[in-house]
Amino acid sequence: MTPENLVASTPAIKVADEVWIAAALMHRENPTELDFSIEEIVSRAKKENIAGDLRPGVYVHVVQHCVANRPPNPGRYRMLFETEHGRRRLFRNGDAYDPKREDAKIVPSKAAIPEAYWPLLDWYQEWTKNPISPHKGEHPLIRAARIGRSVWEGQDPDEYVRQLREGWE
Repeated sequence: MTPENLVASTPAIKVADEVWIAAALMHRENPTELDFSIEEIVSRAKKENIAGDLRPGVYVHVVQHCVANRPPNPGRYRMLFETEHGRRRLFRNGDAYDPKREDAKIVPSKAAIPEAYWPLLDWYQEWTKNPISPHKGEHPLIRAARIGRSVWEGQDPDEYVRQLREGWE
């Protein structure tokens, strides 16, 4: 299907659905990549040209409105997940999200997107079945504390600090 046909078949596609399609295509085409930059997702949306032109709302949806683990402002979607260094990936069940996004939309409905993209919905169902590390996407400081835990685990914190300070003058 050409971009012109896509526009004609879905004149009112939501910006959030357009963002989800761009991110899903990137994941499907780059299965070894865990996440993508905001700019990469916006560029892919521009390349797909689903709505005819890149709408200004695409950027803000990738940055904020579609991102499950950011406070809603005002968009409440759970389509993307913010990973380390401000990158994005598709949201998976089990990912942390802002409680105000509890009943938020995660994937587009089939009727709301062009038929050419319907296979992405089936692909997503399979993709989300593949386990990811339970620590992917968590805050780097929390991960660092967990990684360093073996150094002090099972020790009295005060005694540990005393040992570290021995010989200081």
